[in-house]
Amino acid sequence: MSSLCRDCLQEFGAVAKRCPDCGSPRVLSHPELGRLSIAHLDCDAFYAAIEKRDDPSLRDRPVIVGGGRRGVASTACYVARLYGVRSAMPMFKALKLCPDAVVIRPNMAKYAKAGAEVVALMRARTPLVEPLSIDEAFLDLSGTAALHHGSPARTMAALALEIERQLAITVSIGLSYNKFLAKVASDLDKPRGFAVLGRAEAAGFLAARPVSLIWGVGKSLQERLAADGIASIAQLQQKEEADLMLRYGAMGRRLYRFARGEDSRKVDPEAPTKSVSAETTFETDTRSAEKLAEELWPLCERVSRRLKRNGFSGRTVTLKLKTADFQIVTRRTTLPDPTQLAERLYQAARPLLKREADGRLFRLIGVGASDLGDSADADPIDLADPTATRRKQIERAIDAVRDKLGTGAIAKGRGFQPAPPKAKPPRAS
Repeated sequence: MSSLCRDCLQEFGAVAKRCPDCGSPRVLSHPELGRLSIAHLDCDAFYAAIEKRDDPSLRDRPVIVGGGRRGVASTACYVARLYGVRSAMPMFKALKLCPDAVVIRPNMAKYAKAGAEVVALMRARTPLVEPLSIDEAFLDLSGTAALHHGSPARTMAALALEIERQLAITVSIGLSYNKFLAKVASDLDKPRGFAVLGRAEAAGFLAARPVSLIWGVGKSLQERLAADGIASIAQLQQKEEADLMLRYGAMGRRLYRFARGEDSRKVDPEAPTKSVSAETTFETDTRSAEKLAEELWPLCERVSRRLKRNGFSGRTVTLKLKTADFQIVTRRTTLPDPTQLAERLYQAARPLLKREADGRLFRLIGVGASDLGDSADADPIDLADPTATRRKQIERAIDAVRDKLGTGAIAKGRGFQPAPPKAKPPRAS
């Protein structure tokens, strides 16, 4: 048995309730502790934690970061979670559960800066860091024991302490022998936790869990599995790989292997971004096709800016709508060649919207670009459309003005909102 004190970082060979050196109760013990090297790090209630860090008066109060009453809760602090508030919950429901919560609009620039600082601290431990989002990442610490004078478990515990000391936020860590189980482990002990899943216990641990624990098993596949009499991972473990593949295609192989704790995916620092998107939630539900189209254009501009800023181009354009009863509608189309231009994104998404704007009430609209490639492949010369080059030049000129003077310095006509009508002066009596 190997043990580690998460406070003084002392490693020792016996199981103990408290560290023999510093007396801390934060002792981690596991038979495979010194042999596991794949970690998943997840910042605890990240957006809310940043807000509490920057405003100490919020420390003991329930905080929800989100988009007002009509939006959703992006993050809820752990105080708010005691009331039942969860991420992605509609804001009206969150406030019904926790009416005294402090609601803060997201400040993505601030969160991105803090996220980059966390990633920098991770990369100081290993170059094999694969960010999954702004606040979580996989790390492969294989071969780092000599460099850091301790096991990967000790290195991750030291990293957690440094993040707390430098950034004043906490993280939770999962450690295992592959990415799937490391991610599962990081959810077992939150907040400020550290959980370990080893090879010997993996199959037994997974058996008691629902199939939804497996990455990629969403609501529709879960329902399909349930219809086939499969609700638990234990039931998956009884199936043959060939049978699962025959029934569920390529996903059947993942179901078979993940159910047994097998995952051959490597931690990839160069893992590509799969999509770039933007969305907005309306203050009031709308069925107006004109209102939906008005909101679509600025979203296309936002996606276009992100594509250009990150050196991407996208070939597939996806429209996302959420109905008043929270049903998600997605429609997509594939362009003949990739694009970075807001105008082409809009022209691709507009017909999709026209078909869906059939009088239903919608509360959200979004647009995204996927099937990403290099910016060098974007928007080639189209001999069949002699005006395409001119449109591209105009958009690039608008970008140049905005880069110099700000995003509000110039806009296309489609981006202007009609001014409200002026009130008529009272008639003289």
